Amino acid sequence: MADAGRAVGHLMRVVMATRNEHKLREVREIVPGIEIVALDEALGEPPETGDSFEANALEKARYVFARTGLPTIADDSGLEVSALGWAPGVRSKRWTPEATDRANNERLVASLRGIENRRARYRCAMALVTSRGERTAEGTCWGTIALAPRGAGGFGYDPYFLPDAYPGRTMAEVTAEEKHRVSHRGQAFRALPELLDELG
Repeated sequence: MADAGRAVGHLMRVVMATRNEHKLREVREIVPGIEIVALDEALGEPPETGDSFEANALEKARYVFARTGLPTIADDSGLEVSALGWAPGVRSKRWTPEATDRANNERLVASLRGIENRRARYRCAMALVTSRGERTAEGTCWGTIALAPRGAGGFGYDPYFLPDAYPGRTMAEVTAEEKHRVSHRGQAFRALPELLDELG
């Protein structure tokens, strides 16, 4: 990891403040011209104490940058449901004591039982921290919550999220390419190359 942050040919290397393999794979597919290095186990778990996606993304990126001195990216993202007062929001990953996809989705289904308004949105904030400064970008994907899970792809709440862009299909049913085209994470991270250029 000592070489991260140096340009290798045309390929820039940055550290991503996560060990979530699903996120790493998605971001690597969204920005294939940038080499994304996973967070070293020795650095511990970056904190997430903010009350917004942007605050959490910046906190995680600053934590890793302070310990490595290397260009660092981080994101915080989640599901917001209108009828639930935009919960679970920043607590999407830790909405239940188990903090598993299954437990979180079970709570989602139970919380919306009998409720007609199932409008929801995925939101993502991406933060970049380097020795030359900080930048952020955000993305939002609107949709509705399905009555039953469908699809084998994606992760998190994807089997229940019906994006407006693909009527009748959940995020777990669309292809990776289709997902990245409209997803909250795809929107946020497509800004990364430009932000890296801005910071030199």
